[in-house]
Parts: sequence; C-alpha cells; structure tokens
Amino acid sequence: MKKPNIIFMITHDTGRYLGAYGHEVDSPELDKLAEHGVKFDQYFCPAPQCSPSRGSILTGAYPHNNGLIGLAHLNFHISEGTKTMPGELGKNGYETTLIGFSHETIGEEALGLYSSTNKLGYQRYEPVEGSRAPQVADKTIEFLNEKADSDDHQPFFVNVGFWETHRSFDEYEPYADDINDIDVLEYLPDTPNIRKDLSQFHGSVKVLDKAVGRIIKTLKETGLEDNTIVVFTTDHGIAFPRAKGSLKDAGLETALMFYSPKLLGSGRIINDMLCNIDMMPTILELTNTPIPEGIDGKSFASLLRGESTVIRDEFFCELTWHDKYHPMRGIRTNDYKYVKNFEEGPAVYMPVDIHRSLSGPDVREDFYVPNQPEELYDLKKDPMEYNNVIDHPAYQEMAKQLREKVSNWMKNTEDPLLGEDKIPGIESKKWAEETRKGNTYEAMKNK
Repeated sequence: MKKPNIIFMITHDTGRYLGAYGHEVDSPELDKLAEHGVKFDQYFCPAPQCSPSRGSILTGAYPHNNGLIGLAHLNFHISEGTKTMPGELGKNGYETTLIGFSHETIGEEALGLYSSTNKLGYQRYEPVEGSRAPQVADKTIEFLNEKADSDDHQPFFVNVGFWETHRSFDEYEPYADDINDIDVLEYLPDTPNIRKDLSQFHGSVKVLDKAVGRIIKTLKETGLEDNTIVVFTTDHGIAFPRAKGSLKDAGLETALMFYSPKLLGSGRIINDMLCNIDMMPTILELTNTPIPEGIDGKSFASLLRGESTVIRDEFFCELTWHDKYHPMRGIRTNDYKYVKNFEEGPAVYMPVDIHRSLSGPDVREDFYVPNQPEELYDLKKDPMEYNNVIDHPAYQEMAKQLREKVSNWMKNTEDPLLGEDKIPGIESKKWAEETRKGNTYEAMKNK
C-alpha cells in the first residue's frame, strides 16, 4: 500500500474560534475543510501555551515528561534523545520538511532560538520571515508544485507553521469586522475594548483562512490530493483573558480537522474527547510507522477509520512557566475538571501580551483576586467553570478521586514540581514594568 503524504498545518492561539465551530467569524475555507473532512469537536491540548503544547504534539508526551515546560526561546527544551514525530517518520522513508513557524527546541540551545529545526527531525527547513500566513502559503505552494513535478515519489511529511492568530492584532485592522457585529464571548464582559480586540482578531482569522484555502486549491490542482492527508490544528486556546494561559476549557480547547476524502471519507464529526498527545501515535499509525514505547499518547486512527472505540476518558493538564511562573496541574474527564494551584497568585493568570491588550484592563479587577489551592468544576452543570465546588459536600468523593489521580500521576512521572525549590525560568521584564504601574495582581493585592 502506498504511504500517504501528510500536510500538517498548525496555527497559533486559534482555539476553536472558527465558523465550523459555531463562531460568527468569516472562515469559509476552513469551514469547507471541516465539512468535507473529519472534524473533531472535543480535541484538547494538555498545556494552554505555545511551546509546551507543540512539544506534546511532536513527542506524544505531556510537557513535564518530554521536558518542554516553558517557552522554547527562553531556554526550555525537549529532553535530548526524545523521539519526535518527524524523526520517526524520517526513519520510515518519509521526507520531512518544516515550513514557517515552529516553537520547539530539543536539547540545549541558545537563548532566543525558537526552533531546533533539523534536530527535531526535519530533514529540510524552509524559513519564512515573520511566518505570516500569506508568505507561508506561498512557500508551501512552491513545495507542492515541486513535489508534483518531481519523478521522485518518496512520501512527504510537511509541517506548515503559521504565525496567525497570535497577537498583536492591529496589523489585521484592514480585515477587521465591524465591532457592532461581534458576538462577545460568554466568559468576557461586553465592552468597547473587547469588541475592538475581537474584531481585529477576526481579521487575523480571515488572513489565515485565505492562506489555507490557497494551499488546498494547489493540492487539488497538482493531483496530490488523492494520496495526501491534510491535518489542520492549533496549539491551544485563543489569546484572550480566561483562555490562553488558563486551564479552563477555553484555554485547552483546540480545533482539529483531518481532510482526505479518498482515504478517510468526508462529512464526519467525532465527539470523542482526545488530547494532542494523541497526535503523534495517530500519524505514525496512519503511515505504518512504528509507535515508540512509553509515550503518553494513544492513537485515534481507529476513529478515523470509522470504528467505534473509546480512546480515552480523561487527560492531564499542566502549566509551569510562560512569561511568568504560575504552576498548576489538573485533570479533565468527560464530566469534571480538577485543578491544583501550587503557588498563591491571581485566580486567572493572563500572559503579559493578554494583560496589556485591549481586553486585559477590562477584566483585571475581576481576575486579579486570590486563587484557591484547589478547583473542581462540574462541566455538565457548569461548562463555563464559574462555580468551584471543591468544598461542596456532594462532590467530596469526586474531589478525592481526581486529587489522587493527579497526585499519583505527578509521583509516577517524577514531576519537577514535587521538588523543594521553585522551577527556575526567565520572567518577562514587562511584568516588572506593569507592577511599577500598579497593574498586576501583586501590585493590586498590596494596595
């Protein structure tokens, strides 16, 4: 059987904020991809920030198990010798290529380096300055035309990394929607600033969507579509307060579509809960590549084949370092979310770019109140995770079960949070500036 080509498209901070997932944003190309492909409605990441989530995709392991527990350009990295998805595919005869953005390093690298490229298992790297979607699409189209014209029929895996929909959004103002047409997210207040922020975010989605459409059009025109599987996903939730940087579902939810009408069928929606640690073994199984032993992820290729099987009924989630130290560990099941906070801090952590965004000032007063040591949410009754029931008598048995699962997971995996000292990292200098202005949680609690 001929090995399928894989086009793996990954965006920045997009969550499930697309028309195909019920949002009022103009994303026709991605909506078509979902309509004619296989759309996953309950796909999550284990860490609501860039590098740790992306590292989990590449390794099939939770962040503290692969080592990438903070941002790659700030000296966190995947442990040397860890097997990666492109590396394993390369061993199986695939040509592996990275085009555009990547935010993963492996082994010790220089401060400020965003990607280890070849060390990650990519045989070929096509940099795109700025990694903006139109230019990444240009380079990807060149790549596909090259493959179509080549007499070499070696299967390929290409990771296409877009900068969009990362902040800041003002460069997308020419494509922004009218602020009066915005549906403000349920978990945010309806203010002019938040409407403006969302309207520019819509512009970023539109630019991304058009680029994806151009790539798919070329895939069809070159005749490569019949033996190619397109995967579209993102790293974590959207870059808005109470999403990115939070273990709420808004921070962990991610879009996922597989598009290959001939190989996988079309028009299907899968509602099974999955985690992006499951991506590596799935891609490896689909390409008949041996799956490394000892990884955390589980292949969901059976779901893509239309088989009725349960892959998982829970996954763990974590946050350690972003631009600030904010250690948390948790577990999500189909019905509940349990979170343990390891440091006193704000009830909702916002990465500094969100803190300083148009939206940030409008929620600081509500979000910069003390967190609680533990959190428990009944997701069926409280999907927005507003009501912490950790002390409610009716939930004590569930709290005990989930607390023990997280504790045992941390012990069994030798989680570095169990050490006596704080995990060192590099805090953004912008936080000190914001504290001097009196804008941070630390400043507000001392008033």
